Amino acid sequence: MRLSRTRVSLGLLGLALMAAGLVIWQDQATEMAPVVDAAERTNSAFVRSMQDTVPDGDLRSLQGRQQHGPTAPLAYPELKRLFDYYLSAVGEQSIEAITQQISSELERRLPANQAREAKRLLALYLEFKRELVALEQKPELAGSGVQAIRRRLMAMQDLRSGFFSAQETQGMFGFDDAYDMDAVARLEISQNPNLSDAQKKEQLTALDDAMPAALRNERDASRVVVRIEQMAQAMRAKGANDDEVYRMRAKELDPQAASRLAEVDREEQAWKSRIAIYLNERSRLLQAHADAPDSTRQLALTQLQQSQFTPGGAASPGGLRAVEAVEDRQRLIATMHGCCCCDILYVGARDRNRTGTPLMQESGGF
Repeated sequence: MRLSRTRVSLGLLGLALMAAGLVIWQDQATEMAPVVDAAERTNSAFVRSMQDTVPDGDLRSLQGRQQHGPTAPLAYPELKRLFDYYLSAVGEQSIEAITQQISSELERRLPANQAREAKRLLALYLEFKRELVALEQKPELAGSGVQAIRRRLMAMQDLRSGFFSAQETQGMFGFDDAYDMDAVARLEISQNPNLSDAQKKEQLTALDDAMPAALRNERDASRVVVRIEQMAQAMRAKGANDDEVYRMRAKELDPQAASRLAEVDREEQAWKSRIAIYLNERSRLLQAHADAPDSTRQLALTQLQQSQFTPGGAASPGGLRAVEAVEDRQRLIATMHGCCCCDILYVGARDRNRTGTPLMQESGGF
């Protein structure tokens, strides 16, 4: 099993986490991957976290459509997978660099007329992502309940219709929309206080029976990843070391996938350590400059950020502000409760799930 960077069906989670992801895009503007030829492998990774992965999106299916003439329709789902593969590098590369990389891939792998059309769709896709930032600021879309999630989903779809034709929308987003609507329907059933447990079970079973095969396969693939990571967490809680976790993953998946997951573990731990050090230094700095003017305090914070993070790297200003906001809120809560032992929750600019997949897709910005 080769791990790709496309999502492992976390559409509903993406809706719930939209606000966190938008911070990063504003400042920086699993499926198994298709079988590809050796020439298409990522020998020289675009960013470090893409090492040993292959670009999502089987562009050969677009090339094959040339037999139908120069105006043959594009394979929209494959294009979106390619876009999302490279856009998951936000935080490690700038939007400009990512856009150029995608454009180069399209020019290299597609006939000229299809490459032009694909780049047109890429420009629309990026603009749509940016508009989601403004959409999320609307107070009527605030909230974490199921009705708020549905309102955001409907608003997102309405916004999207202004960028793409019906054919493009169905091709690029049809599957994701079906998945998200199914997830919202299940959430509504589970949270309906007027239904008994038996009635909830009956309605959920009806949704299962009506679920298309492709959607069911996607859901099952998600459960495999979740199950394996739950097993890894349980093993670590009992004292298992990295080698034991690797062997479990290799048995459940394959050695290559296990190696990739181990690499993601190491990257995640290193990132958490950097964030913890930064927050600790920031706390000391704020205490030392408690009586200083705001301009002096802000200058000191900027210098601290520049000393610990590379400009344009994984920690964007927006990503750090998200980290800082969470840390400040926890400090306030700890003060109110007379306790300073709250765990640090961080919202890193590179938050991904264990497969290296971005937690956010079209449901939010970056």
